[in-house]
Amino acid sequence: MRIVTNPSPVLRKKSKKISKKDIGSKEMIGLFLDMEKLMLEKDGVGLAAPQTGKNIRLCVVNTKEGPICLINPEITKKSWKKEWAEEGCLSIPSIFGQVRRHKNITCKYIDKDKKIIKLDADGLLARVIQHEIDHLDGVLFIDKAKDIKEIKND
Repeated sequence: MRIVTNPSPVLRKKSKKISKKDIGSKEMIGLFLDMEKLMLEKDGVGLAAPQTGKNIRLCVVNTKEGPICLINPEITKKSWKKEWAEEGCLSIPSIFGQVRRHKNITCKYIDKDKKIIKLDADGLLARVIQHEIDHLDGVLFIDKAKDIKEIKND
């Protein structure tokens, strides 16, 4: 498994929902584990399926408790308060920019055990979830960023 980089068209497509019958399948569990491994290998805090070439509504996010799998995630609540912070993306190497996002969100998703989870997130976790859900909608952080800069790692 590898990370798809911009300007690949797969990064600009809106991803399809995952059907109930596919959740929990061997293929889905394998994909989740592969994505989790890839995210951790690349020192990422999140990874969406389109970044691996698959246009399905699946992402993995690294939390303090370890990686979680978000299937068909949707933001059900957003705070009025927003904040700017620097973001980067594994699919857009060496590019960083300031992005304004909601400070707090509530996200509803299905986990790999087919349970519906409601997660209240703030700070970095809220930012990462919003970033990954943008990927599922074909939106990249550079579409929203200001003060974009390139940082070369020599």
